Amino acid sequence: MIDLEKLKTEMKLRGFTDKTISTYLFFNEKFLNFIGKQEAEIVGDDIKKYFASLMDKKSRNTMMIAYSALKFYYDEILKKSIFPDIKLPKKEQTMPNVLTKDELKKLIDSSQTRKSKFIISFLYATGMRVSELVNLKKEDINLQEKVGWVRRGKGKKDRLFIIPEKLVPEIQFFIDNSKTPFLFSSSNKDEHLTARNIQKILKTTAKIAGISKKVSPHTLRHSFGTHLLDSGVDIRRIQELLGHSSLQTTQIYTHISTEEIKKIKSPFEEL
Repeated sequence: MIDLEKLKTEMKLRGFTDKTISTYLFFNEKFLNFIGKQEAEIVGDDIKKYFASLMDKKSRNTMMIAYSALKFYYDEILKKSIFPDIKLPKKEQTMPNVLTKDELKKLIDSSQTRKSKFIISFLYATGMRVSELVNLKKEDINLQEKVGWVRRGKGKKDRLFIIPEKLVPEIQFFIDNSKTPFLFSSSNKDEHLTARNIQKILKTTAKIAGISKKVSPHTLRHSFGTHLLDSGVDIRRIQELLGHSSLQTTQIYTHISTEEIKKIKSPFEEL
């Protein structure tokens, strides 16, 4: 069997998140169950067979995670030179869902509670990831300067986010009424909200608003980035606000910005 404790300990020492640790353990166990061999008997062809079995069942993203999980264990932990050269399918170039400003207004106005309205407004206003929002602490908000800090976001980096003037009174209300260190506390009072709580709120509200597009916390993040580009904000500033480590990630918004496309003149105009 796989030495789960050894893998878990090494990942913790290297600063991996609990979610990543859990995911890597999951895929390594799945692999051994699939191949039906003892760990010492594993060879490169076994790993190839496992990935071949995933081809028709799993998305490329899932396969990439499984690839990283197995490669880390066999290369980094066991120091075995058995990991084969596997060419995974190319990533599908799909455009993210983005809401129009009218759809966003309709979504916010369809909120059933003050808290739901605040959550949806805050996600769009800041462009935060849902994991960053649920862990946001009151002490990291400066209403006087209208900024806040995401602490240890993706890549374990801190970054600044902007707070719009019109959201200040609501933020102050929820700061005053949260009994926890977190801005977004659950009804339990001792905990913050979870990502699943927020996903459910968005799904329910989108249905009430009559929005047919799939609406998730990341949809609001994509909408934030696209609308900033539409309004002429420099793409490197958008990269900073979204906390993207690579400009290439941010550049996807140049493909979905309708305002930028509308500024382009067809060469037909010059005929």
